[in-house]
Amino acid sequence: MISLIILVGFLLRSKMGRLILAVLVALASVLIYFLYLRSPPPLPEIDLEEWWGTELSKSKQDDSIKPFKVDFNEVMIKDLKDRLRDRHPLAPPLKGVAFEYGFNSKQLEGWLKYWAEEYSFKERENFFNNYPHFKTDIQGLSIHFVRVTPEVPPGVEVIPLLLLHGWPGSVREFYEAIPYLTSASRDRDFALELIIPSLPGYGFSSGAKRPGLGADKVAVVFRNLMHRLGFKKYYIQGGDWGALITSCMATFFPDEVLGYHSNMPFIMSPKVTLITLIGALYPPLVVGSNVQDRMYPMLEKYANIIEETGYMHIQSTKPDTIGVALSDSPTGLAAYILEKFSTWTQLSNRKATDGALTKQFSRDQLLDNLMVYWSSNSITTSMRLYAETFNKRYLGLGLEEIPTNVPAWFIQAKNELTYTPIWALKTKYPNIINETILDDGGHFLAFQLPEIFSNDVIKAIQSFRAWHKNNKKTEL
Repeated sequence: MISLIILVGFLLRSKMGRLILAVLVALASVLIYFLYLRSPPPLPEIDLEEWWGTELSKSKQDDSIKPFKVDFNEVMIKDLKDRLRDRHPLAPPLKGVAFEYGFNSKQLEGWLKYWAEEYSFKERENFFNNYPHFKTDIQGLSIHFVRVTPEVPPGVEVIPLLLLHGWPGSVREFYEAIPYLTSASRDRDFALELIIPSLPGYGFSSGAKRPGLGADKVAVVFRNLMHRLGFKKYYIQGGDWGALITSCMATFFPDEVLGYHSNMPFIMSPKVTLITLIGALYPPLVVGSNVQDRMYPMLEKYANIIEETGYMHIQSTKPDTIGVALSDSPTGLAAYILEKFSTWTQLSNRKATDGALTKQFSRDQLLDNLMVYWSSNSITTSMRLYAETFNKRYLGLGLEEIPTNVPAWFIQAKNELTYTPIWALKTKYPNIINETILDDGGHFLAFQLPEIFSNDVIKAIQSFRAWHKNNKKTEL
C-alpha cells in the first residue's frame, strides 16, 4: 500500500504522470464496471407460438405424432452413385501435405469408392430404424425425433432426457450411447427415456420458411416438443449447437428444466473475455495448472481457432452459396463434413496421412452421418443456423450474461477446440454440481466415447435428483 501511495505521488508531480494516472484510473473503472457493477440484461420476450412455416400451413395445424422411417430409396441411391462416378478429377494434394490444407484428395478417393461400392444402403437403413422414429409439427416445422423408452422393473422411475446434436452431426451421433443411457441398474431408482430430435433444417426436420430461426428460437421449439410429448419437466443435454440451444432452454425455462448437462460449455460474455485476456499475462490467475495448456498460450490457441473456423464465417454470412455446391456434389459434401470429424476429434490429426478418421470411427459410422444430410438434402438449411444466430439480433440479447439457477454439470474433453474454466461457467450457472475433466476425447464425444459420455450423463442426473431433493424442489 505504501509503495502504491509513493507511485501515485510520483505520477502527480508531472503533466505526463497525471495523464498516465488518469488513464490507469479509467482502465480500473472499466474493469470494475465489467467485473462487478454491470447488471445482466433482461430476459427477452418469448413467443411460444412464433410461426416458422408457410402462412398457408397455419390454417392446417396438426398436433398429431406420426411414426417415421428412414428410407434410402433406390432412386436416391442410383443418383448418388452416378454423381460419385461422374465427377471431375480431384486436384492432387501438395507434396508432403496430409490434412493441413483440408481433406486430402488422395485419401478422399478411397472414401468415395467405399461409399459407392461397399456401403450397404439397405443394411444401414435398417440400422437407423432399429430405434423408433417419429415426426410432429411444432410452430410450422415438421420436427423429426427418435424416442427410446426403456423397459424397467417395478419401482424404477422412467424420466425424460432431451439430447441435442450440433453441426455437422445428427441424431446418428447418439446411437452407440443409447444402450448405455437407457440401461436399468440396481444402483439407481430411475432409467432414462430419450428424446433425440433432428434440429430444424437438419436431417429429417424441416427448415424455417422465413429468416430468424436462431438458437434461442430453436430452444422454444424443443420446449414445445417436450410439452407435446407430455413432459412438463425434463432434463437436457447438448454439445455444439445442442449446447447453446439447451443453455437457452435452461435460461428461458428454469422451472421446467430439472438439470443441464453439456459436453461443450462456452461463455462469451465481456467479463469472461476480459479476465481470460488478463490471464494471458499470468495464467495461474485464471486457470489451474492441470488444464492451463487448454487455454494458454493464448496466441497459439487463438491461431488454432482462427484456422479451424473459416467454415463458420462462410456459414454465418453466405450459407446458401456454399450450400449450392454441397447439395449438388456428394464428393464435396463428404470432404467438407468428414474433415471436421478428423480435425475436431484431435487437432494433431491434421498431420496424419489419412486424417486418423478410422482410428476413432468406422467408415459406416461416418457415412451414416453423411447420409442423413444427403438423403434429406438438408446441408443448406442446416448451415443457416449460423447466419440466424451469429448476428446483431442474437448477440445483442446477451443471454450468456443472464444467470440461470438450473443445476448444471459439465464434461470437457481433452481435445475440444475450446476450454471454459469453472469460474467462468459459474457466472452463468451458479449451481454447478460438477465438472468432469477428461484426458481423452474430442468434439463428438457421444460418438467417440459413448460409454464415458453416458456414464457421466447418468451421474449428472443422479446428482440433479439429489439436488432437487435437498432443495425441496418438485420433480416430475
